[in-house]
Amino acid sequence: MKHRIVVLGAGYAGAYVAGNLARRLSRADTEITVVNAVSYFVQRMRMHQLVAGQDVKAPQLADVFANTGIRLCLDRVTALDPERQVAAVANGGELGYDTLVYALGSQGADHGVPGVAEHAFDVAARPSALRLRERLDTLDRRREGGNVVVVGDGWTGIETATEIAESRPGLSVTLVARGELGARLVAGARRHLRRACDRLGVTVVEHTSVEAVEATRVLCSDGTALASDATAWTAGFAVSPIAAAAGLEVTRNGQVVVDRTMRSVSHPNVYAIGDSVCAVGDNGRPLPMSCASAGYTGNQAIQAIVARLTGREVTRTKLVYTYNHISLGRRDGILQTFDDRGQPKPKYEGGWKPARVKEGIIKTALWSTSHPTFGLPRRRRHLATVPGLSAENAVV
Repeated sequence: MKHRIVVLGAGYAGAYVAGNLARRLSRADTEITVVNAVSYFVQRMRMHQLVAGQDVKAPQLADVFANTGIRLCLDRVTALDPERQVAAVANGGELGYDTLVYALGSQGADHGVPGVAEHAFDVAARPSALRLRERLDTLDRRREGGNVVVVGDGWTGIETATEIAESRPGLSVTLVARGELGARLVAGARRHLRRACDRLGVTVVEHTSVEAVEATRVLCSDGTALASDATAWTAGFAVSPIAAAAGLEVTRNGQVVVDRTMRSVSHPNVYAIGDSVCAVGDNGRPLPMSCASAGYTGNQAIQAIVARLTGREVTRTKLVYTYNHISLGRRDGILQTFDDRGQPKPKYEGGWKPARVKEGIIKTALWSTSHPTFGLPRRRRHLATVPGLSAENAVV
């Protein structure tokens, strides 16, 4: 009987980890299953480009995992029972596991604001991004154009507002910021961001929270009503409640609490990665939800799982948060670096170069995800114990 590894989620983190495990572990000893709700890989870092009308590929996961030996289960995870070691899916079935990789990621959070679910568009998922794109296409065809309101001044909101404004100059774009625009950037970078918004015609409304979203307007806490023919909601993200409901130890926001190797502190045969995990970085602070964090946490989980299953010592990989690339349309961007305390460094870079670098990072992320076993050692290691590995006897 083979050791069953089940990976929940095939985003940047899940797909990467599954492919790497398939390449490093013997197929004679292991059976790897990836569970994902949709059949394609979502380039989440490009959803703002998809909204703006650009072509964004969605590789089929069957092609991604072809010839890897990975079993693909296209279904939605509905529950987890860590005591029985099974994951339930929407079609009524269950998947048993010996090692679980929890990589269900995050989705847009409405924070209980009335009207968001009915009238706003989430840009975190491809279907909702496509619906917003269709709405903007309709507005573009109107002689009078239309008003677009982007709620949320995080990187996703900034990128969405500037991308729409550049690609669809006939539309009026407003960005609503809870605080100062670009508050996490140094002063010079904030000025660069402001100039970019001015150049692209993005109206910025700062120090404002949204009280409600209606079909044709956004209501702000100060009583202002912003006309809106299409509202993009980017005001934060939330993780799946499945881990908390299953009894795993989680943070207040539902992220799985893990040790330095991404192993659940409450359930040792469960690993969490990507947005789903509360991973403390090398600077002693939790890593932010980001593609970079998905890579770092995923790599650490790979090293830990392979080492423990094959009886080797676990290697610690780096867990850092050192920079952010923010795109401001296709020809402008900002590179902001951060120090060991997670604070922005005085120097930043703005202009076409950061935009080109981010484009390269996104292309590399897509390629590495679409070719998960390329360039890794061909030697597949046998397990020390089959099918299960006792957590008490595992190498730490």
